[in-house]
Order: sequence, then structure tokens, then C-alpha cells
Amino acid sequence: MSLSRQQQQQLSAIREYTATILAHDLSGHDMEHIRRVVTLTKQICQTEPAANLFIALSGAYLHDTIDDKLVSDVTISKKNLKNFLSSENLTPQEITQIFDIIERISFKQRFSASNKALSLEGKIVQDADRLDAIGAMGIVRTFYYGGAKGHVIHDPSIQPRTIHSVAEYRKNTTAINHFHEKLLLLKELMNTPHAKKLAEKRHQFMCEFLEEFNSEWNLDSL
Repeated sequence: MSLSRQQQQQLSAIREYTATILAHDLSGHDMEHIRRVVTLTKQICQTEPAANLFIALSGAYLHDTIDDKLVSDVTISKKNLKNFLSSENLTPQEITQIFDIIERISFKQRFSASNKALSLEGKIVQDADRLDAIGAMGIVRTFYYGGAKGHVIHDPSIQPRTIHSVAEYRKNTTAINHFHEKLLLLKELMNTPHAKKLAEKRHQFMCEFLEEFNSEWNLDSL
């Protein structure tokens, strides 16, 4: 699973491209998030020898660069990314493989009628991205994103939803409801054995946090 010198250079350029796109992010999808997803992707790839490391790492670096909640125009973002990858001499097949990952790993894709099985590399990047959405980092990012979007922390009168469509998924929710509507579901949605193992601890940490949160929230008034 070693990378050629050309692939290393291409990944360096890909990282810089992503850094430019996400330079001003204040929603928890910054380059520190990318760094963690890339690191987790490398770890999982070590347990999946059949995976194409270059394609997986490329997908990990680029997975947020065409996200509709982060860019103003998805169509233009896709066109710019394809032009960039071509300029870095990636083959048409490699570009197709990368787009197959970054267009389809989002949680919202599970509600799409066109949803189909991911490649092994796609499953690995999806696991890495979902691992960074749970545990301690997931808790921090949930409230950071919620604050950036103006979501309330908690409202007991608003019950968590069971989401059935992309439209429902995109509707505003409370920060605490986000745990019940998405984050607590992710442990069971991991693809690879290594990710499943890592998810157990992170999932348990979230459960303990929510238990403590509810205890503190429900203190009797003095």
C-alpha cells in the first residue's frame, strides 16, 4: 500500500487545494477535521490491504470540498475540482473513483433513491468521517456547528425525529436532538471491522455525556 513519488506529490497538492476551500470554515469542517479523517483513513487502510491507499486518501482530503452545506455552488465546485485533478495528472479513472467517494459518503445519501454500495475505499473514508462525528470530537463539533447555524442547544418540547428523506435531514434541529437523530445511529452503520471497534468507545462516551447533560439540565429550580 505504499505511494509512489508522483502520488505523494499529488496528495500534497490535493491537501493544499482543500485547505484553500476550507480556509475560513467555522462549522467544524476545517483542516483539523480533514487531518483527523485522513489519519483515521490511513489507520483503517492498514487493516484493509485490498484498498487503494491513494484513492482513499484523496477522498479523505476532498470529501468536504463539494458539500452543499459548505460551498455556495455545488455544480461549480465539482467542475473546479475535476479541472484541478486533471491538472495534477490524475487519470480519468482515478477522478471517477474519487468522485464516487466524495459524492456518496454523506449521511444524507442513505435517504437517496439512487443510493448504491460504496467501493471499499468509499467505505473506509465514510467510516473515518463518521468516527470524527462521534465521541469527544463529535460532541465538540455538534455544538460548534449548531452555534454557527444558530441552533438551540436543547428544547425538551421538541422531540427527536425519525428521518426519512434528505429534505427532513436538512431541516434545523436542536444540538441535543442531533445526537438522537444521527450520531447515536452511526456505530451500527460502520463498514469495516476496525471502525466498528473504534466506534464502540466513542459511542459509549456520547451516551455518558448525554446522561450527565440530562442530569444537569433537569436540576430542580432553587
